[in-house]
Amino acid sequence: MALSRHGSGAIADLQALASQIHPVFMLPPVASSLFGAALSGRFAVGLALLHATATSFALYTAHVKDGYVDFYGRDEDDDHPLTARGCRVAIAGSTVAFGCCVGAIWILVGPLAAAITVPGWIIGYLHAPQFDMNPLTATVGYPSGIALALVGGFYVQTGTLSPEVLAFAAVFLTILSGIKVIDDAQDYDYDRSIDKRTVAVVLGQRSARRFAFALMVAGLAGVVAFAVTAVFPPSAVLAAVAFGAVALVAARADPEIATMLLIRGSYVFLAVLVVAVWIEPLA
Repeated sequence: MALSRHGSGAIADLQALASQIHPVFMLPPVASSLFGAALSGRFAVGLALLHATATSFALYTAHVKDGYVDFYGRDEDDDHPLTARGCRVAIAGSTVAFGCCVGAIWILVGPLAAAITVPGWIIGYLHAPQFDMNPLTATVGYPSGIALALVGGFYVQTGTLSPEVLAFAAVFLTILSGIKVIDDAQDYDYDRSIDKRTVAVVLGQRSARRFAFALMVAGLAGVVAFAVTAVFPPSAVLAAVAFGAVALVAARADPEIATMLLIRGSYVFLAVLVVAVWIEPLA
């Protein structure tokens, strides 16, 4: 049976499978994994790429499962490139690949490193239709995956954790949860129609927007506080300033434009943090 809904043959199937690679949403977790490795001060390239690859397969599983539920389960999407069988094959393949990566991490680093990596797949697989119906798990699911990728990327390098990496994970979780609330507000009307209880549905759009920006401000304040207390290098404040400037512009935009700005602002935030940690320009 074909895997693609729009064509037949191996090329059409491969194109349909490749269509589920979404760089905009896959880049932050993978970059966070590599950032965690950079924080360690060691950066064994093989281990860094191994953990980043595991993170990629977990995300791919999430994207395919989410598309499968939205198109075949909820009739939410107008089209999907994969057949139902194609979705199941893609999920099975990415899960096996993820399991191979986790097994290699277990052998090369240890069981705790594998245990820190596994929840990323669990969050992705259960996002739809389990986690995305609850305001808490719908909001923190993707940010939690990014925070775990950061912690895992660090741990596979060092075999331990530090206050610095845990503080970075907390900041990422807080700021990205705020962005997720804004992102979910784009689907407010539809989510209400299917009883999908996002923060926007539960609190109302205006209150949810205030809550979202409060989370982002709290995360940026955390960056400054951690820099003042020497948990972060002083240069990390520059990342807070850069993202804060983007957030100010996004605060005046509608949910769609605000989400676009904030996601790209998070890329800038991460890039400046990498510079802050590796180069420490204000040290």
